[in-house]
This record gives sequence, C-alpha cells and structure tokens, in this order.
Amino acid sequence: MSSPVDTSPGTGSGPTRKLPTRRGTELLMLAFATVIITFALMLVDANQGQELTLSIVWYGLSYLGVFTVAHVAVRYFAPYADPLILPCVALLNGIGLVMIYRIDLASAERAAQQDIAFTPDAPRQVVWTVIALALFLAVLVLIKDHRTLTRYAYTCGLLGFFALALPGLLPASVSEVNGAKVWVRIGPLGLQPGEFAKILLLIFFAAFLVSKRDLFMSAGKRVLGIEWPRPRDLGPIVLATGAALAIFVLLKDLGQALLLFGMVLMLIYVATERAIWIFVGLVPFAAGCVIAYNLFTHVQQRTRNWLDPLATYDEPGGGYQNAQALFGLGTGGVAGTGLGAGRPEMVPLSKTDFIAAAIGEEIGFIGLASVLMVYLILAMRGMRGALAVRDTFGKLLGGGLAFAITMQVFVVVGGVTSLIPMTGMTAPFLSYGGSSLLANYILVALLLRISDAARRPQQGGRPRGEQQKTPLSDTGTVLVERPS
Repeated sequence: MSSPVDTSPGTGSGPTRKLPTRRGTELLMLAFATVIITFALMLVDANQGQELTLSIVWYGLSYLGVFTVAHVAVRYFAPYADPLILPCVALLNGIGLVMIYRIDLASAERAAQQDIAFTPDAPRQVVWTVIALALFLAVLVLIKDHRTLTRYAYTCGLLGFFALALPGLLPASVSEVNGAKVWVRIGPLGLQPGEFAKILLLIFFAAFLVSKRDLFMSAGKRVLGIEWPRPRDLGPIVLATGAALAIFVLLKDLGQALLLFGMVLMLIYVATERAIWIFVGLVPFAAGCVIAYNLFTHVQQRTRNWLDPLATYDEPGGGYQNAQALFGLGTGGVAGTGLGAGRPEMVPLSKTDFIAAAIGEEIGFIGLASVLMVYLILAMRGMRGALAVRDTFGKLLGGGLAFAITMQVFVVVGGVTSLIPMTGMTAPFLSYGGSSLLANYILVALLLRISDAARRPQQGGRPRGEQQKTPLSDTGTVLVERPS
C-alpha cells in the first residue's frame, strides 16, 4: 500500500534504495474515515425519521473525492509526510459536519413549529471546508521548505499581534459576541483574527528562540537548589505575560490569553529543557488573572458559573449553558442516546462552543473519548515529525503547532465538562465556523511540510571508493608505542 520512491543520489552512489512513502496507507485511512461518516449520516437520518436514499452514499463519495484531491496534493508536494495526519483531520471534520447537520434537523423542526424562517449551517460548513482545503493546497505548494519562514519571522510577529489586537480596537458592535471582543464583522461575514494569529505568533516565537536560545540557557544565582534565570534574561517572559494579559484586558477573552501564554511557555521549555521557566512564567500570569478577576464582572460571572452553574442558572449570562451541557453529558452516559436520538439543540451554541456536549450526549462517553483519542493521535503524529526533523526551527514550530491543537482541545472540553471556566473557544475541525477551519487547515499543512522534511531521506551521496572522513573532534584517542 506504499508508493516506493527512488532515493538514489546519482551515479556512483551505490545501489538504488526505494523507501515507502505510505501514501497508499493514507488513502486507505481516508476511505475508512469516509465510511464512518457516511454510516453516521445514515444513523442520524434513520433516527430522525428521514427517508434513506442513495443520496447519502453520494454525499460520502463526494466527501472522499474532496479529500482525495488533498491526498493527491500531499502525494506530489509532500510525499514523505506522515500518513495519519490528514485522515485524522478528515474524520474530525466529518464528525463535526454530521453533528452540525443533526442539530440543523432539530432546529428546523423547532422553527417549523414556531413558524419562523430557518437557514441550515451544514451547507455553509461544507463550503468552508472546501475553501479551507484550497488554502491547505496553497500552503503546500507555496511553502516548499518550512525553514524559509524564518525570513519573515518578525513580520509574522507584527502581523500576529496586530491580528490579536484588532478586534479590541474596533467598536463593540462589530467585534463583541457573548462578552468577548474576538470578531471582525463586515455585514453578514465574520472573521476571528485570533485563529490566524496563533500560527503567525508560533512562527515568530520559534524563530526568536532559535536565535536567542543562549539567552534562556544562561543560569543565574542558585537558590534552594535551583538555578534561577538572571533578571536581565526575563524580558521575553515579561513580554509574553504582558501580551497575554493585555489580550485578556482588551478582548475580555481568557481562552486566547491562555492559549498564547501556554504556547510561549511550551516553546521555551522545549528550547531550554529547563522547567524553571514554566514556574517563572506561571506566577505573574496567575497574579494577572487574579487582578483581572477583580476588575471585570464578566470574568467573575464565568467563575461563578463554573463553580456552581445551578446557582446562577436563571441569571442573565449565568450558568444555563454550563448546566445544560452537563445535563446533556449525563443523559448520554457511557454509550449515548444514539446519533439523532438525543436533544443536543437544548444546549445553546451546541454547534460551536458546546459541540463536545452534543457529541457526548449522542454517542456517549465512549464516543467522546474516541474523538479525543483522534485528537491525541493527530497531536502525537505532529509531535513525532517535530522531534524527527533535523533543524531546530522545525522542531520548535512543529512542536508548537501540535501543542496548540492539544491546548485548544483541553480548553474547550475542559470548559464544557466544567473542569475549568468556559472560555468560548471552538473545537478544531469539529465546531461550526469558517475562521477556525481556515486557520487549522493552514496549521495541518505546515505540520505535513515539517513531517515530510523529517521523513525525507537526506539528499546527496558519497561516491564509491571515497572513504568517510571523520572530523577530528569525533576521533578517538589511540595509544601508539614508539619502536625500540
């Protein structure tokens, strides 16, 4: 099932070696994901009393066809990329489409009972998926080597911070939704610049840490058995903390601040392998969160909703959403009510912020845990490529991109299950929304590019008969006896 690729460096380089690219495995897994999604659509229609026709099969084949185009692009432009990343994304995207379609059916029924107009969101999500895949292809074609991104690191940093700050600088009428200023709305269209800012800032921070790694490796005084950083080396941490807290204050969005700060700390830890940097960063961030809690009433409200959603159930902006999500998860139990047999529409924002609750209700703890396992596989394969790539920038960027997915899923699912306060972020590839899909498909394209560089055989060979020259620094010591 693998496509062998000739890796011979040229004449006189020895016998030709052919290494598998595993693209056949990728195509097989894409087909398997399509079968799961098609079967899920059939269950939804059956439990909703919809007529089962061959159109469902055509929908499945169309979905497979769209991702086959992406597969062909990967086969041509990144042939050695990890074969499981794209199928995991296709499965998550498909499950999200199924849940959005299922909630559309319930919302359409309710709208018919109330005699009001209703516009389904599933067709729009399909359009966003196609646009996102086109952007995915463009990134693969234009970025042939991830190391070229280091040339634009500071430009990416400036654009990233501008994209984060832009909604906070605009009037609330075009930027604020549910208390958080994270949108830029022009007429019927809306965009979340923060989704793209996380990628731009990851490129900047990864390149910055590569060039300034010695700064973070310098040890200061030893106190309590720990080598603390020198005060003059704390500038980047102070800057990152200040940026995260500024986002918190300006946008009133804990999720974006937590994601940004988590990515920065993770990159510093990977670059230095010194856990003390995590402690140094968390202390001022925690202090800033306490100050923000005392300054902003909406932060206090979300904390109260988290601690006891039933106590604030009937309050405006209270714990109604959190409580309904917990009720849905409790109704689903271990095995779920069945696709199409639950009431996920009872949870507000069940297509976006609370889609994990809808999944947990209809396919239960087993189904939700399986979805989280797919996320885990996606992140692990991305991290594997980051560890294997030969350049430090690729290691940091790939690790940061994989961690960003993990961190965002933790924040989303943690908020839905009341493990942490709700932050209003969307689940990557699952939730309804164009900004999230576009940004995360760019992220996946970069992960595939780094994975391709990690698995691709090194170019160039040694001509026959030429002996390997060992560097002087790597040669061993040999005792030579002087002849008598």
